Amino acid sequence: MTIGKNNLPWRVANISTTISKYFTMAPSVLIPLVGGMGVPYTVTPMVQGNKLQGSCASKASRHKKIQNEYNTLRFWQPSLNHYCKGAEGRSTYQECNGKFVVKAAPEQSFESEHPAFDPKNILVAVKNSLDAFYRFSRPHTVIGTALSIISVSLLAAEKLSDISPLFFTGVLEAVVAALFMNIYIVGLNQLSDVEIDKINKPYLPLASGEYSFATGAIIVVSSSILSFWLAWIVGSWPLFWALFISFVLGTAYSINVPLLRWKRFAVLAAMCILSVRAVIVQLAFFLHMQTFVYKRPVVFSRPLIFATAFMSFFSVVIALFKDIPDIEGDKIFGIQSFSVRLGQKRVFWICVTLLELAYGVSLVVGATSSCLWSKIVTSLGHAVLASILFNHAKSVDLKSKASITSFYMFIWKLFYAEYFLIPLVR
Repeated sequence: MTIGKNNLPWRVANISTTISKYFTMAPSVLIPLVGGMGVPYTVTPMVQGNKLQGSCASKASRHKKIQNEYNTLRFWQPSLNHYCKGAEGRSTYQECNGKFVVKAAPEQSFESEHPAFDPKNILVAVKNSLDAFYRFSRPHTVIGTALSIISVSLLAAEKLSDISPLFFTGVLEAVVAALFMNIYIVGLNQLSDVEIDKINKPYLPLASGEYSFATGAIIVVSSSILSFWLAWIVGSWPLFWALFISFVLGTAYSINVPLLRWKRFAVLAAMCILSVRAVIVQLAFFLHMQTFVYKRPVVFSRPLIFATAFMSFFSVVIALFKDIPDIEGDKIFGIQSFSVRLGQKRVFWICVTLLELAYGVSLVVGATSSCLWSKIVTSLGHAVLASILFNHAKSVDLKSKASITSFYMFIWKLFYAEYFLIPLVR
């Protein structure tokens, strides 16, 4: 097929020759003619006497000219498709004077090549998957759940001999089942808040796109099934009711159906968190150890009452404070949190005041203990925590979301610390 200078294939050969000279490469040059052509083309100038023949063998043009020609080539892609015909991936254009041959090489393009097997790639993929699940599970809530169950379980141990394999088995059963339920609750909340989290928490896997909605749903449903299955295997009614009530309140808090999605209403949202964190965790898991593991009658001891009362304050603070960093997205999507209604600064200092009051009550409880070592440790411990809280609160920049979020995570650390002190209350 003869190709004239005004024809597009001739221009392809001309650009190829120019590129070859410009980059001073070997006579055979790979160029991506068109993005949709399927394979790269090898441009092979016919050599005679170590000189390129034909009217197209001119000096190398500037890079700008090459770019203009290449852009023109992409614009005329449909026309190229008309010219480029051949069998089994091989098409030949010949220019009579220059004797250039443009061939579709059977080799694969660089974009389509798969990387060689590398164990490091597998390790990176595993690491990324674990990191995504770690963020999806909301680790600060997981740690809080585990510590609270262990701490409350210790309240059921009346003597040192109670810390036995039976104790550890009972605690393990409760912790694993509760952690699955915890993942269900925080996961369902993320499934219901994907659009809000794109504003408030874009680092979460569903909001960032690391997890599809289907992946999140599978994790959530699987977690709830595993939680109830473990409770059924164990056979503890206090454990079952703790999980069931948490399931109901967690669902009502998040799911967007008529009469539910209680997180839209500040009082209902706070009551959900208080009921689970303050009442269910303290009472139900204590009863699991007291009645199911140790087979003892129900007794509401002084430490248990203290733990329930103190954590009621703490749960209200968590319920109020968690919405302070999220005020932007909550306003957009009509979530009437206390932060939206009252303002960030006011809610912030309400939370600090409630916690300081709780620590003040704790000092009184510790001071009235009949056990000297308990009196010293609990009083001193709560005084130190109250002081740290107040000093940290004064340094928070309420105009900075990062500063507020950091202080919120600091409150969770105080939450963890309290569960180390609760077993020492006597």
